[in-house]
Amino acid sequence: MGRRVVVTGMGAITPNGNNARDFWKSIKAGENGIGPLTKFDNSRIDVRVAAEVRGFDPESYIDKKELKRMDLYCQYAVVASLMAVEDAALDTSEIDRNRFGVIIGAGIGGISTFEKQYDNLKEKGPSRVSPLFIPMMIPNMASGMVSIATGAKGICECVVTACSSGNNAIGNAYKSILNNEMDVMICGGTEAAITELALAGFSNMKAVTTSEDPNRASIPFDKERDGFVMGEGAGIMVIEDYDHAVARGARIIAEIKGFASTSDAFHMTAPAENGEGGARSMQGALDDAGLMPEDIDYINAHGTSTPLNDKNETAAIKTVFGDHAYKVAVSSTKSMTGHLLGAAGGIEGIICCMAIQEQFIPATINYRVADEECDLDYTPGVGRQRKVDYALSNSLGFGGHNSTIIFGKV
Repeated sequence: MGRRVVVTGMGAITPNGNNARDFWKSIKAGENGIGPLTKFDNSRIDVRVAAEVRGFDPESYIDKKELKRMDLYCQYAVVASLMAVEDAALDTSEIDRNRFGVIIGAGIGGISTFEKQYDNLKEKGPSRVSPLFIPMMIPNMASGMVSIATGAKGICECVVTACSSGNNAIGNAYKSILNNEMDVMICGGTEAAITELALAGFSNMKAVTTSEDPNRASIPFDKERDGFVMGEGAGIMVIEDYDHAVARGARIIAEIKGFASTSDAFHMTAPAENGEGGARSMQGALDDAGLMPEDIDYINAHGTSTPLNDKNETAAIKTVFGDHAYKVAVSSTKSMTGHLLGAAGGIEGIICCMAIQEQFIPATINYRVADEECDLDYTPGVGRQRKVDYALSNSLGFGGHNSTIIFGKV
């Protein structure tokens, strides 16, 4: 039998809590992390709500001087990674650090730094652009700083596949362990793109909601959906070879059973018709796991609350799961967290692991109006206890990126 890959630690900075335990508690309770947009004066754009991180205190983990050298997206990643290492009870001095790596995805990277430094350029001239502008802006710096903070000397990479970045990062880390390149990996996604420039761009392409009501803003699969809500934060896991985890007496949370990624090869922003690319991704993950569609108990859908995504993802689920599509529990936790872009796969992977741990399906909150094109069991309103041996997580991104991870009970 080949290697097995297990999840042993989790860290989260989210609109629903600033550690994995509080995050899951909020998700399980069906609490809405979306509220009025407060990060900047939004009078010039048609966006009124966001899923903002509140009460973030990085100084418990990062020196104040170092904080000034990191964009917010990087701070989120470093803190969540150190939390995950703590949660895994991983003593990094006792492992082979050459076989300890980092892969963290970010769809956009340091856009708040970009905005600030471009303002400096326009208003004060090139000499006032910070010498730290480039290292603070580039999206790979989260992985780099996590490597420095933890001493991980193995693979150190950044995945940039838009909203699939977090899922792809976990999937690539899983493969690196499966292929015996690494023993332990820190992986997941991070994002901090609630800025005027980013939201102006998404707003002008009609991708974000114009709703002013936090309870009718992110409403995946609801017929009245009109766009996503921007979220921010980081979701990070420690994953490792099963034998390595057992040898050090680690608590095992879940097992990664399968992963696949595909491309639509279709359009810059629109999904392929009937979610064809997403269907191939889900089927590929099932094949990789050696599972049948009927084995899946829960699907954490990409479910962005955009008109095109939700109907096409629904069609893709029907293509792959057939009759079981109407029996499997589906939900979009973006109804509570908003859309964390490159970090979405990270926090949704944590949700899948906890759904398995506690045998609980989280809800799609604020779902009210049925859509004839979205007719599956989306766990509307309230979560429920249910057997969850296998949970599947979808992430789909601009550019036609599709990725699917399957987590299983150990």
